[in-house]
Amino acid sequence: MSAPYDNDNPAATPPTLRRQFGLREAITITVGTVIGVGLFTTGGNIVGLMGPAVIIATLVAMLVSIYPALLYAEMGAALPYAGGTYQYAGLGLSRPLGMLAGWNFIISLVAVTGGESLAFAYYFKTVFLAIGIELPVPDVVLACIALVLFIVTNVRGVQITGRLQNGFMFFFWGVAAIWFLTMIPEVSLPTFVTAPTFLGSMDAFGFIAAVAMIWWCFAGFETCCGMGEEIRYPSINIPRALKLAPFIIFAVNGAFQWFLVGITPVEAIPGLAEAAAPYAEAMMSAGILGLPLLLLALGVAFGGDFSTLNASIAVPPRYLFTMARDGAMPRVFAKVHPRFRTPYVAVIALGALSILLVATSTLDFIASLSLFADLFYYIIGIAAALGLRRRMPDLARPFRVPGVAVGVPVSIVIYAVMMSQLGTEPLVVGAAWCVLGLAVFFACQARYGKPEPVSVAEALPGADEVPGAEEAAKMDREYRAWKIVVTACCIVVALLYAVPMLAG
Repeated sequence: MSAPYDNDNPAATPPTLRRQFGLREAITITVGTVIGVGLFTTGGNIVGLMGPAVIIATLVAMLVSIYPALLYAEMGAALPYAGGTYQYAGLGLSRPLGMLAGWNFIISLVAVTGGESLAFAYYFKTVFLAIGIELPVPDVVLACIALVLFIVTNVRGVQITGRLQNGFMFFFWGVAAIWFLTMIPEVSLPTFVTAPTFLGSMDAFGFIAAVAMIWWCFAGFETCCGMGEEIRYPSINIPRALKLAPFIIFAVNGAFQWFLVGITPVEAIPGLAEAAAPYAEAMMSAGILGLPLLLLALGVAFGGDFSTLNASIAVPPRYLFTMARDGAMPRVFAKVHPRFRTPYVAVIALGALSILLVATSTLDFIASLSLFADLFYYIIGIAAALGLRRRMPDLARPFRVPGVAVGVPVSIVIYAVMMSQLGTEPLVVGAAWCVLGLAVFFACQARYGKPEPVSVAEALPGADEVPGAEEAAKMDREYRAWKIVVTACCIVVALLYAVPMLAG
């Protein structure tokens, strides 16, 4: 960890954040980041290309996420500070690579934030369409209102952020369960037995590209690491959240994809590949309106979209805050609100950037960076795990991943192969974005100087906190309950796909 900095008093203790998140918030802030625009756009688009075989791509995307998630669990438990991969790569590889990791994470989530706000606007208007009312408000206006709302709540404190996140995610899951029940009579099981012939065949490169797009629905599985400075008992809660996250994301994606395949008229399935809102368009093409459409719109708008907006506005500022605190970015972004203990300047700045992108319709250009930025960011983060093992062998690791010498290179190759399927434009734009980031980094370093390294033993408040016996038992019960529910959901998803095929 590099030497932190107090903008008002360089000799003082650096500004720190407040630890108020538990296991529940660590899970919901992580899962909420990815259950939104990816699931209801990209995940649905791949159904149009693969039909019921989409579950294979989703399963592969989960499998290539599990080991990296465990690597992040190790790093997050050992270094529970704001900034996640920026911190890990800075210590395990080099400061420039750490900066590039944070820089790419920020632009990726900014793109997600803008896209999610527009998705919210669409589904919010669909709520009214389901009851026969056409809302005469532009999507951009609704999107900007939602962004301002979450900027304000995130400035006002992490406790509010956590409570809202829990509420949005549990609302989403509750509405989703009701929607699933209402959709059962509309599902056509023969579609799962024999895929429509006009879907065609997919070669190996096409399958890799499909997996890469589905994987975007998993990107963000390590989100809680970016808020490590605000999680209580991080050595326990961060690994537990990351062990569960890939399986939760798989279960939710798999269940929604199954229903999308089942309710879409056979002739309309290929059209899902280009649909802006595959689920809503599939329901309309099947003539499923009224209450089911209303439930879908409510669940997506106020559950999926709001949970992603809340998380994607909360987490990137922690990266910018930490980078600024270290002098890798302008130090104004390191300011902490004196009352709410949040990085309010970073929150407002990145929130304003999202509003600007949405209002000026320049989001498409930034969105082209998103998948490149995600994959590049994870490649750096995965490499950092091995770098930390070699550079800091004596670092206390409450959770330790086996097979790092083999698992890290294999994971890097897998993510590099997925990156190779992005096409020329994202790679060129991504490279230009990295060059810009390095220019800002070296300019800041020239102005502020290179910070002296600080011993990792100098933990931030609460980093080594240990729960009492009663609280530890309560935490164990909560974790067991999560494992039981997640395991049951994954089994149900597997049966949903297996039973129709076996019956056929």
